[in-house]
Amino acid sequence: MKAEIITVGTELLLGHIVDTNATWLAEQLASSGVDCHQITTVGDNIPRIAAAIAAALARSDAAIVCGGLGPTQDDVTRDALADVMEVPLVRDEQLLERIRTKFITAGRTMAKSNARQADVPVGATAIPQHLGTAPGLVCPAGSPPGAKVIYALPGVPAEMKEMTLRAVLPDLGRRAGDHGEVIVSRVLRTWGLPESTLAEILGPRIRELDEMGANPTLAFQASGIEGIRARVTVKASNRATANALLDREEGILRDLLGTAVFGLDSTTMEQAVGALMKERRLTMALAESLTGGLISSRLVGVPGASSWLRGSVVAYGPGVKQAMLGIPDGPVVTREAARQMAEAARRLLGADVGLSATGVAGPDRQENVEVGTVHIGLAGPGEGHEVLSVRLPGDREQVRQLAVISALDLLRRRLISA
Repeated sequence: MKAEIITVGTELLLGHIVDTNATWLAEQLASSGVDCHQITTVGDNIPRIAAAIAAALARSDAAIVCGGLGPTQDDVTRDALADVMEVPLVRDEQLLERIRTKFITAGRTMAKSNARQADVPVGATAIPQHLGTAPGLVCPAGSPPGAKVIYALPGVPAEMKEMTLRAVLPDLGRRAGDHGEVIVSRVLRTWGLPESTLAEILGPRIRELDEMGANPTLAFQASGIEGIRARVTVKASNRATANALLDREEGILRDLLGTAVFGLDSTTMEQAVGALMKERRLTMALAESLTGGLISSRLVGVPGASSWLRGSVVAYGPGVKQAMLGIPDGPVVTREAARQMAEAARRLLGADVGLSATGVAGPDRQENVEVGTVHIGLAGPGEGHEVLSVRLPGDREQVRQLAVISALDLLRRRLISA
């Protein structure tokens, strides 16, 4: 199954809005085993939108059009769809009533222009809107009609995402199944290996899979502060067979990558750490300097964190480190300070594990220490302690975010080996 994404909006071409919708859609297609062959951005112009859709359908099985379904004069995606389908637009009275009811329920008066959102190309099916007012559309295309499909989605990110997960991805899965083929993907999330090293490790396996007919297929993608993702995609006659193939390939990749793999699919590093803390019935305390509470913020986002996270001391200034954590006078961007901070956090909050971070995020040097220098301290479990010193790239925010995931990964690896 091949698909293309078309995002609509002159504001995208002017650079007034960053196109996060296309990135998210492409990620969802990849994780669902649908090949995304092209992403196109086009302005609010009926002929150009129609031309982009027609070109996408000539190359692919599905086109996903995002944006241009609002009530204003420049929301012309519906008109372009009707042109591509060579059918008129008709007003769906039931759809109109649903839109009107949404306004009434919200205590607002519906503008006359909102009625345009109930206009549907003949032969198309509306995707009910759960969050806003603009319905989506599923439009049959190709020859015979329905051999290909166009999905039209609102441009508002929350509405687009909800509609994609509820309606578009399941329909694409059904269409792939109708062709006697199930396509399923699984993502292994890694941290600690650069992309070049990952390529060297996985290169022989990729070549081996190519020689076997490229089923499964293996690809990897760098995702910045969230590490590198290795995606396995399989094609099979049914989901059970596909899952069995995925299980086998996952086992092979885990053997190759070892502890670099911290989770699957949407698993975050903090979720992986939280699961290990809960499994081992341990508690944790934090002492944060340059991260300013970012580590604890990510950890408290994990459901059930209250059972293992005692708390965090955000000791940003040297005086706070000394007064609250008992760090001696002197430099605080050191390995020894990181060790003492971790041990102090564990002692003060009565936890099994203490984790700390101190360093220089920039933009200026501190204590004559280079920007990007970070020391991460780990006390416990047990009596042992460890300090990881790294030089992290990027601007101030990137250094802080990389420090967070580096600290969590240090703890994760300790918990695995404990």
